[in-house]
Amino acid sequence: MAISYKEAGVDKEEGYRAVELMKKAVAKTMNSNVLNGLGSFGAMYELGKYENPVLVSGTDGVGTKLEIALTTKKYDTVGIDAVAMCVNDVLCHGAKPIFFLDYLACGKLDAEVAAELVSGVAEGCYQAGAALIGGETAEMPGFYKVGDYDIAGFCVGAVEKSKIVNGSTTSEGDILIAIPSSGVHSNGFSLVRKVITDYNKEYNGKPISETLLTPTKIYVKPVLAVLEKYNVKGMAHITGGGLPENLPRTISEGHQPVVLKEKLRVLDIFKYIQKEGDIPEDEMYGTFNMGVGFVLVVDPKDKDGVIEELAKYGEEAFEIGYVQKGEKGLCLK
Repeated sequence: MAISYKEAGVDKEEGYRAVELMKKAVAKTMNSNVLNGLGSFGAMYELGKYENPVLVSGTDGVGTKLEIALTTKKYDTVGIDAVAMCVNDVLCHGAKPIFFLDYLACGKLDAEVAAELVSGVAEGCYQAGAALIGGETAEMPGFYKVGDYDIAGFCVGAVEKSKIVNGSTTSEGDILIAIPSSGVHSNGFSLVRKVITDYNKEYNGKPISETLLTPTKIYVKPVLAVLEKYNVKGMAHITGGGLPENLPRTISEGHQPVVLKEKLRVLDIFKYIQKEGDIPEDEMYGTFNMGVGFVLVVDPKDKDGVIEELAKYGEEAFEIGYVQKGEKGLCLK
């Protein structure tokens, strides 16, 4: 008996319809460096005016935060998360994100849902100034359940070799400047979901899912503006593992970052999660960003100027500590 691809669970026509629905959102991310449109076998991007460019790449996903989005049927923010996780990492080395590709997988494709997910990706790319130049939508019946989606992405940035930021010049007395997170961002959700099982539960006058689905903040534009004016010695994107895992990665050998807890501005959602789950403080700091999404390491003389520059972009940055001589690892006190 003859059997079709559609009868096997893959609807090509729905895939074509999804692409058509995505095109408008994707178009707003394009710029003159993109040399071809969607539909080619490979995407082409012209680097432009660099003397000695270095490409910096990163890939990531959204993790189990997706489960909250799928349960509440709110699909338009997690795409921003997928972009943010990649572009913020690339940014840590001083690179400007230039293009992004997304990967969307599901059990049964719904063109409207897929388009909404990718509209979030496009919005994230727009915020980061990166072109969404391609991607893949994979319908995988029997592998993913109907209604399940997974989303991930890949970003490439570029930086002049002479302007790479890698933490190698950080030294004793340097200042740690924090840029606030927008919330939980995209890490620690396996623990969040153990603590919070009812996403409709009221929190600050609305379902807690709305707070949990607040997208990861994209730091590209304000940080690039700082890099134009100041010598930033190191940068860290505070993701899985929190400050203890991520901040030491941008500090030179023989030095350690010191973070003063009284200077941190811990967001209420973390206090709520800690109380509801009776979670020890060290577990909180080792899992969540605790209100700090991105950290810059700068010379003391540049501290005020950097904070003022970030304020122009609406970021209320603040000092959280300093660099001292010591063994690798975070000193949290």
